[in-house]
Amino acid sequence: NMLDFVFAVDDSVTWHMMNLLKNRSHYSFLKVFGPKQISSIQSYGAGIYYNTLVPCNGRMIKYGVISTDTLIDDLLHWKTLYVAGRLQKPVKILTQNENSKLQAALVSNLKSAVTAAFLMLPESFSEEDLYMQIAGLSYSGDFRMVIGEDRSKVQNIVKPNVVHFQKLYSNILQDCPQVVYKHHLGRLEASIDKSPEGQFTQLMALPRTLQQKITSLVDPPGKNRDVEEILLQVAHDPDCGFVVHQGRQRSM
Repeated sequence: NMLDFVFAVDDSVTWHMMNLLKNRSHYSFLKVFGPKQISSIQSYGAGIYYNTLVPCNGRMIKYGVISTDTLIDDLLHWKTLYVAGRLQKPVKILTQNENSKLQAALVSNLKSAVTAAFLMLPESFSEEDLYMQIAGLSYSGDFRMVIGEDRSKVQNIVKPNVVHFQKLYSNILQDCPQVVYKHHLGRLEASIDKSPEGQFTQLMALPRTLQQKITSLVDPPGKNRDVEEILLQVAHDPDCGFVVHQGRQRSM
């Protein structure tokens, strides 16, 4: 397995220019087009440019480059969930500057992951269920509905890393009134508010892109109702969690 790095940079053109001078061999044929074109290509899709199969200290690595602004946007709004999804799982942050907007966005992404998981889980669930649901967000949404390779991936991520998930989410869960988080015992006791009022509050707290995907599922063409009105309708739906799951699948 390749070790996977992601670099968030404030100025992609300058970063690629300097990296081409130092590590030109890392790039594909695109290096002939120069840093501006590489940076332009980086802006497509998930907004990240990858160099792969790079030998480093006796092993292979790959590294992606993403602009800080694009990363913050994905963390807050889940436009693609490509990097935000990775950061909902335990990772090693090697270095981080004092960017308060980025730090706030990292926390917001974790809170959004918990909120989405609460909507898709039953009223009561185990700690491992919660982490499985969160880890499955960037695959197919509801881990109970994932089959084959995706479910295996989710299990392989969560089971060996429960302690790391606990560390990542402990502060958020301790501040959540619906969860009794017994960190010293390594478990949580949850009782999620599944009333329409409770679900509406959670739906309104979801990232913008997921809200839009949910409303596009529910709102018939031509009606153009207000997002809040549609989410209130979804909150009263007995299958609210499944609607969120479908919206999550659409936004992949």
